[in-house]
Amino acid sequence: MKNSFKNLSLPELRAKREEMNRKYMELRFQIVIGHVDNPLQKRVMRRQIARLNTLIDAQEKARAAENAQKPDVKV
Repeated sequence: MKNSFKNLSLPELRAKREEMNRKYMELRFQIVIGHVDNPLQKRVMRRQIARLNTLIDAQEKARAAENAQKPDVKV
């Protein structure tokens, strides 16, 4: 699961991050209530979200660098 995010496009990464954030909030709520079998899930999910954020940031920086190198051509 660790490397499965690298093949996703930027919109897919953003959608996956939103989904993971939603699941993380639900998990936090379940931990407070006490209905979680594996409390280490919280750490795993937090790290997956961090990986997604890193990949999103890298793709956004790469896209910005590409746009900065292209000259503006006006017709």
